[in-house]
Amino acid sequence: METGSHLAGVGKDGQRSCRINKCSHCDKEFRFKTMLNAHLRTHTGGRPYICNECGQGLLHQEDLKKHMRIHTGVRPYICGECNQRFSQLGDLTRHMRTHTGEKPHQCEECGKQYRRSSDLKVHVRTHTGEKPYKCEHCDKGFIQSTHLKRHMRTHTGEKPYRCDKCSRQCTTLANLKTHIRTHTGERPYGCGKCNRSFPQLGHLKIHMRTHSRGRSSMPV
Repeated sequence: METGSHLAGVGKDGQRSCRINKCSHCDKEFRFKTMLNAHLRTHTGGRPYICNECGQGLLHQEDLKKHMRIHTGVRPYICGECNQRFSQLGDLTRHMRTHTGEKPHQCEECGKQYRRSSDLKVHVRTHTGEKPYKCEHCDKGFIQSTHLKRHMRTHTGEKPYRCDKCSRQCTTLANLKTHIRTHTGERPYGCGKCNRSFPQLGHLKIHMRTHSRGRSSMPV
């Protein structure tokens, strides 16, 4: 493969300058050929470092070392606030934002901020209308894969969440939590005008209309 390696030339002091290794795909330049070879894999898709445990291929030897922690359970990075451990430095960095409140990823459209770039990427789709996850049954689109997964249960009938009180099954964890309140009597959504409370947010919203219309009561 043509790497585009060449000499930079001779400097004013008569010394030969270092060899420049240029990528033939994107014109990036590297001082060392080993660095160029590693970079070329981002174009060719080569993954020469193979995990002996699961067979996954990695671009770099350092990536393989990090990946192996999944299998070994080694978590060398420790949070100084809560002592939670992580296998990757990046995971610790993101976790620390739960303590500091830092949200470095900001939406250019509305200014909303997020701790993780992946969360920002999903949010931006609410502006662009992009829905990359398509249902193979009805072609409905979703901005997140988890939304598609939940939707698929409307086709398959799968109800993976079971109530341990009455064995009722639900399609989503949120629906199960709402159902459990029929057993516990919990009513977490309180009205700020009359102190009534409701098991579901939707019930509270309906109730609030009675205040906006000037009525004082509503059936539970």
